[in-house]
Amino acid sequence: MELKDPIAEAIRYQENAKKIILENETIEDGYYDDGKYVKMAGLTMWTGCLIALDFALQIKTKGRKDIKDYKTAASKRSKKLVDAITSGYITIHLNLSYDGDKRVSTMKEGRRLADEIIEWCRDNAATPTAA
Repeated sequence: MELKDPIAEAIRYQENAKKIILENETIEDGYYDDGKYVKMAGLTMWTGCLIALDFALQIKTKGRKDIKDYKTAASKRSKKLVDAITSGYITIHLNLSYDGDKRVSTMKEGRRLADEIIEWCRDNAATPTAA
C-alpha cells in the first residue's frame, strides 16, 4: 500500500505514541508505572520511523526488510542517518518496544531519535526512479 504523504503518516505515528503514554502512564521517580504502554508506544514510534525510512530510502527487497537493509541503504546517503537508525533501533525498537524500559529518559531519547530520523527523511527523500 502506497501512502499519499508518508512523512505526515510517520509524524501521525509519533503523535499517537505520545498520546499512548500521556493517556495511560504516570511517572514516579523518573519511571513510568506500566511497561505495557511503554512497549505499545515504542512499537508505534518505531513503525513511524520505518514508514519514513521506506519512503526516503526506496529500499527494494523481496520479503521483509531487515535493519541491515535500512543501514546499508542509509550508508549510501548519510553517516549521520546510519547512526540515528542504529541508535533508534536500539533505543526505540529494542529498549522500548521489546524490553519495556520504563525510564522516562529512555522514552525522551527515543522520541528525539524518531524526530531526527523522520526529519532527515523529510528533508532528503530519494526521488523515485521511473520504472
